[in-house]
Amino acid sequence: MSGTKRTLFDPARFLEAAGVTHRMVQVKAGHVFFSQGGLADAIFFLDSGRAKLTVVSKRGKEATVTMLAPGDFIGEESLAGGTELHDATATAVTPCKALKLSRREMVLLLHEQHEFSDIFLKFVLLRGVRTREDLIDQLFNNSEKRLARTLLIMAEFGKPGEPESMIPPVTQDDRHHPLSRQQVYE
Repeated sequence: MSGTKRTLFDPARFLEAAGVTHRMVQVKAGHVFFSQGGLADAIFFLDSGRAKLTVVSKRGKEATVTMLAPGDFIGEESLAGGTELHDATATAVTPCKALKLSRREMVLLLHEQHEFSDIFLKFVLLRGVRTREDLIDQLFNNSEKRLARTLLIMAEFGKPGEPESMIPPVTQDDRHHPLSRQQVYE
């Protein structure tokens, strides 16, 4: 780049410019974006606030799968096509503002807007990397190290900007690593 400064891509502004501003939704803390077993027909882009994904086993045991922060997509599995239903529940931990896109709108954006496609692909790949890191953590570290890592991730330790002061309460059931599929689906 010959002396020009490249600005950071802002998916929220991009989606607003693409005409989806009327799809901005406000979700109060404790309320759900979608429920496990519900129709997977929308994707959300979290503009502000914190949310979490949880699953409930057939025996009623609930486990937190991941924590979500501004800039994350929620419900992206609805694009996979293999299922019509959500496999988790997305709940606002703090008041949230999100852009809501139907599956059809999201597919059109991904096909027509290459810059947006690049950002979405990067998000999906980074989530896969983090899931693999979580699995490795589960396999090789003791519970104290896993808890410390989870708390650092929740506090967004090492990321630029102001630290997030709101860490949701961790229950006794959450003491086991949140991404252990063995525990989630017992």
